[in-house]
Amino acid sequence: MTAKPLTLGIDHIGLTVRDLNLTRDFFINCLGWTQVGEKPDYPAAFVSDGQVLLTLWEVQNQAGRVEFDRKTNVGLHHLALRVGSEAALDDVFSKVSKWPGVEVQFAPETLGAGPKRHTMIFEPGGIRLEFDFDPRVAAA
Repeated sequence: MTAKPLTLGIDHIGLTVRDLNLTRDFFINCLGWTQVGEKPDYPAAFVSDGQVLLTLWEVQNQAGRVEFDRKTNVGLHHLALRVGSEAALDDVFSKVSKWPGVEVQFAPETLGAGPKRHTMIFEPGGIRLEFDFDPRVAAA
């Protein structure tokens, strides 16, 4: 007998970033997301693409801040965001790779044996983002 999961998917993802304004502006002005709320005294901003809700929190102790290291820190390795076509993947990469403060880890490439393709960047606030297209998902 298979047990029914006790959860219903992701409600939101909370990310701590170096600079709230830089990261919020990246999601809104570069990726076309919408700000759906904020908490200035925290400080936090809530952004969405209509499918995913992110809560962006600015690190409060800048002097004691520990930069992201996916190989030694427990927690977020990266956040993967799906795009709808290979052309969309190329378009996203073209736009984000030119965005001020973005660090490109690698340009779009085939993941393993394929057919999935992906690219990785660090957005200006330090979060490692993957953008991917999988034709098997798009065709389903």
